[in-house]
Amino acid sequence: MTSPAYPWNPQRPSPMPHHRYRPYQDRVHVPAQDRTWPSARIERAPLWVPVDLRDGNQALAEPMDTGRKRRFFDLLVSMGFKEIEVGYPSASRADFDFVRDLAALSASGGIPDDVSIVVFTPAKPDLIDRTFESIEGLPRAVVHLYIPTSQVWRDVVLGRSRAQVREVVTEAATRMARLADARPGADIRYQFSPETFNLTEPDYVLEVCDGLTRLWDASPDRPVTHNLPATVEIATPNVYADQIEYLHRHLARRDSVILSVHPHNDRGTGVACAELAVLAGAQRVEGCLFGNGERTGNVDLVTLALNLYAQGVDPMVDFSDIDAVREVVEHCNRLPVHPRHPYAGDLVHTAFSGTHQDAISKGFAHHARRAAELGVPESEAPWDVPYLPIDPADIGRSYEAVIRVNSQSGKGGMAYLLQTRHGIDLPRRLRPEFSRVVQAATDDSGQEASAKELYELFRAAYVAPGEQGGDVKGGDVELSSWTTDRAPDGAHRFVCTLHVGDRIGDFEGVGNGPLSAFTEALAAAGIAVEILDYSEHATGEGGTSEAVAYAECRVGGVVRWGAGVDTSVLTASVRAVLAAVNRAGAAR
Repeated sequence: MTSPAYPWNPQRPSPMPHHRYRPYQDRVHVPAQDRTWPSARIERAPLWVPVDLRDGNQALAEPMDTGRKRRFFDLLVSMGFKEIEVGYPSASRADFDFVRDLAALSASGGIPDDVSIVVFTPAKPDLIDRTFESIEGLPRAVVHLYIPTSQVWRDVVLGRSRAQVREVVTEAATRMARLADARPGADIRYQFSPETFNLTEPDYVLEVCDGLTRLWDASPDRPVTHNLPATVEIATPNVYADQIEYLHRHLARRDSVILSVHPHNDRGTGVACAELAVLAGAQRVEGCLFGNGERTGNVDLVTLALNLYAQGVDPMVDFSDIDAVREVVEHCNRLPVHPRHPYAGDLVHTAFSGTHQDAISKGFAHHARRAAELGVPESEAPWDVPYLPIDPADIGRSYEAVIRVNSQSGKGGMAYLLQTRHGIDLPRRLRPEFSRVVQAATDDSGQEASAKELYELFRAAYVAPGEQGGDVKGGDVELSSWTTDRAPDGAHRFVCTLHVGDRIGDFEGVGNGPLSAFTEALAAAGIAVEILDYSEHATGEGGTSEAVAYAECRVGGVVRWGAGVDTSVLTASVRAVLAAVNRAGAAR
């Protein structure tokens, strides 16, 4: 099927020589079949095999020393990985010695009984011998044999025919079996990778793999692993899935074979290739934490595992403290994890956009109500919060960085931060106005505003104009002393001393409540005030129980909000009205 034409497309051809490159169908034949993987579902995690200590380490400009490799290995064990590829013992003294150190560690009980060490070797007799020397004393090991099998490698690199490459593999596998048989007390299993599998003729891969399955006498209780790498990505992920499904359907002794994949990320689709490969029959996935590896890297096991988690599938590895995992990986690789890296980056659970923030804050409120209705803790309630595919708390993240404010932010995010960090629950009608105050400040600075800075902006704009000694910036009313009491008939009386500009006097007002009495006293001083909206709440900010009051007032035709904070609800409410009066005066 060819792609449709787009007559409305205004783009012009680029000057780049795209004619030099061939599409995948001109490079490898993928047999046509009635594919079943598109309708499959992933309902359990495959066997994850981290190759950070071998494949990932080979891709570092500064390979890990023994201390860093040991720290990385301990992390992988603690997370629950059951097969760990630890090195290429015949390639360097450092890798050989590290495997020997693990053998000593195993002998002292330092490696769990269900963890298998994987070592990597090319199909060369002396290097196979060296590899077996390295695993001496290990009770469990997987020896991973590889050879490139694609036509371009056979012609350009190896200079061998299909039959000659098959012969090399057979001789290497026979040698491995003989060396393993010499150690009857050890559990040594076999793995084979036809490197550049995705560029190799499928019938040839089947021929080589089936030959090794027979030679190694695979059985259901002692399976061999056939690992099929997308060594360099050449096509869309569905093509890789078709290749995997073909092998899955046609491999001999299928119940005695663990079908494994090893996707790279040259086209940026390593994760998709791995997921589709599992749909197509793969049972095992090799990759690296956060995707380190040659060129654009190996497939990222963190993303793969947490993608399953987000679908309600147990990933079978522990990412409950993602930042601790990231810290070890960054230290050992000496490479940073991108702030937008899925699940683990500093910014992946963060919203700056106003529309995103509003949806998230409403989602949190809905989640809390739903948990209460179900009678379960919020950490156990079903998760359904907009823009957050998983609960950040599940992977050890706090909610503090979920919403951050800059000039792109809206009223919902600012209100959320004030409420969660400082206990300030802005009235809904006040939020748009405060949003404009914050945006003016962030536009001027060009930087984001922290929760502390938001609180300081709130106090300066709405609270300070009603406090003694506050910088009212044009407000001219000061309340220097006041008392209130209640008459026998139930009316409230408010007596105060007011400074209005350069005038000072004592004034009194009577009303059905303290605030209405205060507005009458203001009216006696020549200031007409109408309270349009009022609310209050308690807050524990600062370790003490305080009251926060909000008043929206019309003063001489100008409408303004004010706020007051005090341990006394009455004092806070009086200050809120006074702040609104002074803000209205400043506006006039």
